[in-house]
Amino acid sequence: MADGFTWAYGMVLAASLLPIVSAGIAKKIGARDSGGFDNSDPRAWLEQQRGAAARANAAQQNGFEVLPFFIGAVLIAHQLQANQTWIDLLAIAFVLLRVVYVWCYVVDKATLRSLVWTAAFGVNVAILLLGAF
Repeated sequence: MADGFTWAYGMVLAASLLPIVSAGIAKKIGARDSGGFDNSDPRAWLEQQRGAAARANAAQQNGFEVLPFFIGAVLIAHQLQANQTWIDLLAIAFVLLRVVYVWCYVVDKATLRSLVWTAAFGVNVAILLLGAF
């Protein structure tokens, strides 16, 4: 990566795009199952979806919910000059866990989804605490 732009910063971008991907999955599945997508009122349309489309939409919402903590953890770790390799590796792990989380949500693996969410949360806490040690 370019000087100053770390892998962890790249993972912030990836984590920021993941909710948009989740929304796309929700719309694609919902349009397939309901015969079309209402782009004039997409939020109301998504609220009416059931099954995998509704779960993909919920994954989107959760993706936006976890984003501030992840961004903050990465920025704080950088600011505290934590070990860059560890920041990068943990940020990559966080994004990979979030990808698995979305998959678990869409295919309705609720228990595994909760375990993956907990692991991603733990990784995020670890990123935040890297600068303390």
